[in-house]
Amino acid sequence: MTQQDNRTKELGTRPIGELLMKYAVPAVVAMTASSLYNMVDRIFIGHIPDVGTLSLGGLAVTFPIMNLSAAFGAMVGVGSSTMMSIKLGQKDYQTAERVLGNLVSLNVIIGIVVGALGLVFIDPLLLFFGASENTLEYAHDYMTIILYGNVVTHLYLGLNSALRSTGHPHVAMSATIATVVINAILDPLFIFTFGMGIRGAAFATILAQVFALAYVIFVLSNKKDLIHLHSGIYGLQKRIVKSIFTIGMSPFAMQLCACLVVILINKGLTKHGGDLAIAAYGIVNGITFLFIMVVLGICQGMQPIAGFNFGAQLPARVDEVLKKAIVLATIVMCCSFILCEFFPHYPVALFTDDPALADLTVSGMKIIVIMSPIVGFQIVTGNFFQSIGMAKRSIFMSVSRQLVFLVPFLLIFPEIWGTDGVWISIAAADGVASITAALLLWHFYRNKATIHAPRTRMNSTLKRVFFHNRVTP
Repeated sequence: MTQQDNRTKELGTRPIGELLMKYAVPAVVAMTASSLYNMVDRIFIGHIPDVGTLSLGGLAVTFPIMNLSAAFGAMVGVGSSTMMSIKLGQKDYQTAERVLGNLVSLNVIIGIVVGALGLVFIDPLLLFFGASENTLEYAHDYMTIILYGNVVTHLYLGLNSALRSTGHPHVAMSATIATVVINAILDPLFIFTFGMGIRGAAFATILAQVFALAYVIFVLSNKKDLIHLHSGIYGLQKRIVKSIFTIGMSPFAMQLCACLVVILINKGLTKHGGDLAIAAYGIVNGITFLFIMVVLGICQGMQPIAGFNFGAQLPARVDEVLKKAIVLATIVMCCSFILCEFFPHYPVALFTDDPALADLTVSGMKIIVIMSPIVGFQIVTGNFFQSIGMAKRSIFMSVSRQLVFLVPFLLIFPEIWGTDGVWISIAAADGVASITAALLLWHFYRNKATIHAPRTRMNSTLKRVFFHNRVTP
C-alpha cells in the first residue's frame, strides 16, 4: 500500500475534527497567504510616489478581467479536485489520475485562449469596466503583463487544488507561501529599484507563480505516488470533461457573476465618487477578502473530507464535517467584523497615507462588514453542496447572491444614497444570501432526515438522498 493510499484512506476513518484541522489549517494558511499575496501588491502600489492613488484605482478596475479569467480557472480546478476526491473515495484510481491529466490540458487551453482574447480587447474592456482617462494607463500596464502570464496562473492554481485532493495539503500550503514570499521580495525590487511602477508589481506576481508552478509539478510527478503526472493521461475525455465542467459550474457562475457585480460597483463608484472611490473599494476589497480567504481555506479543507466520505457512502461523517466547518467560519467572520468595525484605521493605514482616501475607505468598510458574522455560514453551505456533487444547489446559491440580490441593489441604492449606496448594497446582499442559505440547508435536512441513519441501516431513501443530483463520469 502506497503512502498516498494511506493518506486517502484516513479520510474515511480518522476522527473528523482531526481531519479538518489537518486539511483546513494548511488550506487556511495557503488562502491567507494568497490574499496577502494580492495585498502586498496593493500596499506597494499605493505608496508609489505621486501616482499611488491613481495606481490603486487602475488596479481596482482590472478586477473584472481577473474575475473573468478566474471563473474559467475555478471551473476546471474546483470541478477536477472535487471529482478526484469522489473517485478516490470510490477507489477508482485510474479515473482519478485521468482527471488530473485532463485538469492540466484544460488549464493550458483555457489559459492561452482567455489570455489572448484579453490582450486583443484590453483597452475597450478596461474602459467598460470603469477605467477613466486618469486610471486607464495604469490598468493597461498592469493587466497586459498579467494576461501574458495567464496560462501560468491557471496551471498553478489548478494543480494546487489537485495537491489537496491527492493527500498533499501541506505541499499546497508551502507552494502558496512561497509565492507570497517571492512576490514580497520582488515587488519593491521591480516597483522602486527598477522604477517599473505598477508594471513591476505584475512582473513580480507572474515570476512568483512560475517558481511555485515548477515546485508543484515536481511534487505531482513523483512516481511513488498512486496519483501522479505522467504521459498518457493528458488526452481529453468527453465524459471527464463534462463532469468537471458540471461540478465546476457553481464556482464558474460565482466568478462570472462577480465580474458583472464588480462592473456595476465600479460604475456606481465612478458616477458618485470618482477615482478616489474606486481606489477606496480596492483597499476595502483587499482587507475584507483576507477573512473571506480564510473561510475559503476552511471550505477547501472540508472539500476532500466531504467528497471522499460522500463517495464512500458515510453520511454521518459528511454531516459532521459540515457542522464543524460552519462553526470555524463563523468565528473567523466575527473577527472580521470586530477589526473592520471598531479598528478600521489600522489596516487602512497600510495601504495609503492620503487622508481623503483613508476616510472614504474607513466609511465604506464599516458598512460592508455589518453582515460579516453570518457570511461564513453562507459560504460554507454553498461549498458543502458543491463538495458532494450537488451542483444545482450550489449554483443557485452562487448566482442568487450576485444576480438576484446584489445587482438590483446596486442599480437602486446608489441612486438614493450615492457612494454609501454601493457599500449598503454589498452588505444587504450578504444578509439576504445568508438567509437563503439557511433556508436551503433547512430544506435539505427536513426532507433528507435519514442522512443521520447509521450505515448498517442505509435504505433506499438514504441512497436517494446522497445520490440525488450526483455527478459521475
